[in-house]
Formats: sequence, C-alpha cells, structure tokens
Amino acid sequence: MSYCFNPTCSHPKNSASSQKCQSCGALLLLTGKCGQYRAVKQLGQGGFGATFLGQNEVLPGNPSCVIKQLRPSGTAPQVLEMARDLFEREAKTLGKIGNHPQIPRLLDYFEQDQQFYLVQEYVSGATLQQEVKKTGCYSEAGVKQFLSEVLPLLQYIHELKVIHRDIKPANLIRRSQDARLVLIDFGAVKNQVSQANYNPSGQTALTAYAIGTPGFAPPEQMAMRPVYASDIYALGVTCIYLLTGKTPKDLPYNPTTGEIMWEQLVQISDHLASVLRKMLDVSVRNRYQSASEVLRALEMEPYLDSLAKGLIVKTEVEVKEKTYSQSENSNILSGELSSGGNPGIAQLAAAIRARRAKLGDVSIPAMERRERKPLKTKSNHNVINVGNSNGSSPPVQRRIDSQTLLTAYGKGRRDFSSYNISLLNLQSADLSVTNFHSAQLTKTNLQGANLENSDFGRASLKQANLRDANLSKAYLSHADLEGADLRGADLSNAYMSQANLRGANLCGANLTGARVTDEQLALAKVNWLTIRPNGKRGFL
Repeated sequence: MSYCFNPTCSHPKNSASSQKCQSCGALLLLTGKCGQYRAVKQLGQGGFGATFLGQNEVLPGNPSCVIKQLRPSGTAPQVLEMARDLFEREAKTLGKIGNHPQIPRLLDYFEQDQQFYLVQEYVSGATLQQEVKKTGCYSEAGVKQFLSEVLPLLQYIHELKVIHRDIKPANLIRRSQDARLVLIDFGAVKNQVSQANYNPSGQTALTAYAIGTPGFAPPEQMAMRPVYASDIYALGVTCIYLLTGKTPKDLPYNPTTGEIMWEQLVQISDHLASVLRKMLDVSVRNRYQSASEVLRALEMEPYLDSLAKGLIVKTEVEVKEKTYSQSENSNILSGELSSGGNPGIAQLAAAIRARRAKLGDVSIPAMERRERKPLKTKSNHNVINVGNSNGSSPPVQRRIDSQTLLTAYGKGRRDFSSYNISLLNLQSADLSVTNFHSAQLTKTNLQGANLENSDFGRASLKQANLRDANLSKAYLSHADLEGADLRGADLSNAYMSQANLRGANLCGANLTGARVTDEQLALAKVNWLTIRPNGKRGFL
C-alpha cells in the first residue's frame, strides 16, 4: 500500500504501485538527498506532524524506515519559523548523536512542497507504554534493570551537551531483535544549556511554547529553562509509571509543593524509594545533577565486581557447609535467603544481581532480569504474566559465511548482532550502518571496508584486520580490539568508551573527535602519523 502525505487528503490509502494519489493527485514518492521514499502506513499524528512507516525505493531490498513529516499548525510566519527551527534542530541533533546503538540513525532530511521530512532508521518493537499495558507493571528488579540500561544512554547524550526534554514510556522502544531499549523522538531537544539567548521580555516563536509532556516535564522545563537534571526527573516519572501503570495525570500530588504522591502506591525497598525520591525532587538544586550520580546511588559502579567475587566465594562455602539444594542455592543469588540467612548478604546479592543484569550476564535468566508483577485491570482480574518474549537470553552465536552476509546486506538487512563472523574475508566490503553488537569478528579481514556508523558495542575484534577501514562514527564501546590492525583507519568521531586497545596498531589512524582516553591509547601502538582526538598528529 502507498499512503498519501497530503494532510488534507480524504482517502490517503492507495495501491502499492501508484505514483499519484487517486484521491487528491499528490505525488506518493518523496525524493530526498539519499533516496526515494514511499509511505506504507501511518504510525501516528500529533500537533506538529505525522509519522509514517516507509521504505526506500532506491536501495536493494527496499529497507524499512520511519518518515517524519513536520506539519505546521498554521501559516503565520512565526509558526513556520518555529517549525523550521524544530526540523533543523532535530536533524542536526540526530546527526550529532546518532552513532549510538540505542538512538535511531538519521538517514535523510529534506524539504518538499513546503513540508519538512526526516527519514530515520526503523526500530521494530513495542514502546514501554504498550509493554506495561500488555504484560503488567515492573517489579523493583525490573525498574533497576531499566535504569541500568537507560542511564548510560542518558549520560552519553548529556556528554554531547544535548537535553532530550521528552523522556517518557511512549518514547522508549524495546527493539524486537535484541530486546535493547531505544530512545526516540528528538524533536524537543535542547542542544546546550545556556541562557545567553534567553530574552525574558520577548515571546519568540520558540520560547512561546513549553516543549515537553505535562507531568513528565519538571517545573524548570515548563518555565523554558531546562537543564540536564530535567531529563533525570522525567526518567523518575517513567519509573513510577513502570511500577504503577499510572500516568502522571492519574497520580495524586501535593497541592502545596506540587510533588507527586507515589510512595503509597508501590512496594519497593527503602533504598530504591530514596533514589526515586531524589530523582523526582521538584527543586532542581536537590535533584541528581547527572546520570552518573544516579548510577552511583543505585550501587551499579564497577567496585561491585569485587563484592560479587567475595559474595560468591562466601555463598559457595555456605552451600558446602549446609548442603543446600540447587534450588536453594539459586535463591542466594536472587537475594531470597532463608529466614536464617544474613540480610546484609541479601542486600549485596540484590545489588550484584542488578550489576550482572546490566552487564548481560547469561547466568541470570532474562525472565528473572525483567521480573514482573501483574497489572490489575478495572475488572479486578489479573493479567496473566507471561513475561516478554523479546527479553530472552542473549542469542546463541550463529555462524555465517562471507557471501551470505554480503548478499543479506545487499537485500537491505542491517542486523548481524551476536553472529560469529570470525575469520571471514570482507575486504573492501560496504557494511556501513550495520548492527554487529556482541558479534565475534576475531581475525576477520575488514581491510578497506566501509563500516561508518556501524555498531560494534561489546563485539570481539581481536586481531582483526581493519587497516584503512572507515570506522567514522562507529560505536565501539566495550569492544575488544586487542591486537587489531587499525593502521590508517578512519576512527574520526568514533565512540570507543571502555574499548580494549591493548596491542592494537593505530599507526597513521585518524582519531579526530573520537571518544577515547589517553589511558586507552597508552596500551596501543601509535606513531607520529597518528592523529589524536584533538586533531593533532604525534605522540602528545
């Protein structure tokens, strides 16, 4: 089917082969900078425009995409000015931060027939709002897991001086193929925290509107003065929704302070309650100021690894001494100790369990990681809790050969996460904008390959040949690049946080703008031709 983009069309549905709308005569194909796009279904409509599921008619396989059409609500110059500003702002922001695997990539943007269009990567999956309505509220463990997934993403966005301003369950999608959370809708972002351009006496087209969702946006944001902590507040409100299934308008609030009165509606530990309480403080001064502060408060920092090791040794001794059964032993790691157990150990176990879940430890079943409690319907019948089919354990490594991979890519496939691609010859291949998250690429020949904007998060690239490869804007967080040949590679603006570069050869590589530390580079081989992240050549 072809869907008409004309907002006033009375019968927008057309046959798949139509070039013009049979009802209004409008063209059904959009011509952008990077392809031609056809809408096949309308996904949603709001105050500023509509969103369509589309396909690129130029690329092989006609890969799916999301087409966002900006529809100004009026023709007044100030309204058009704000619409154009929002359009350009979202395009620039997505181009700036879109090399993260939990953010949809910007594929194209253009103007046609006085309408503005953004084309983005299509994320298949359900929003958290849909998920809660279908499978019920989250437990405390589920909320901690949720925070461990989203807070590092929020930290990444804030490091690039971007405030999202519209974090809510409807803007978080659990991607079908890997169950990872993806943050969407960057139309309301603020690109930096600055009051330099603020005019308290003037009502411009932009400052005349409080951008955000009422109830999720904190007071300072509704007053046109958003800060990084504004996203922390919205994330806290999202946690309350996950715990209760209630939107902010359905929650009671204190008429004196304006604070949401949520604590009597949930059954969680005092520790998590105190964290949420600080996230939801109406005073921005008393709120957490960064995502890293929240992570520290949740005890999800790396020092827990040593605690985990100590706890495991202790519990193993206790198991031998008391000859616990296998089922009782599993309860130790879930924090469900017997009445004679040590409550201090139980608390540590809960923290370690959250930490392991964050790292994707396969020893913790995914159903346990995202444990739910049933949501009661209006008829007081519990929804059957069957878990989330997308939350399965990490997929088993699947083997694929070079020709099959390249053929699949040519037909539009872009997801090869968790595949075993070791020892393959992919020299000079075009594999840009591809998901290789957690894949095995040990000793793979990728010399001269185009890997721009691809996701290699937690992938193994040990001793891989990446000489002269294009890794610009690639996501390499926690990737293992030990012994990899990266001579002459373009790593400009690559995100390499926590990547292992021990023994990697970076002689002549371009690291301009790359997110990598001096400590990481000290483990690699560099020479005077290596371009450092600051754009300068040499060893210093």
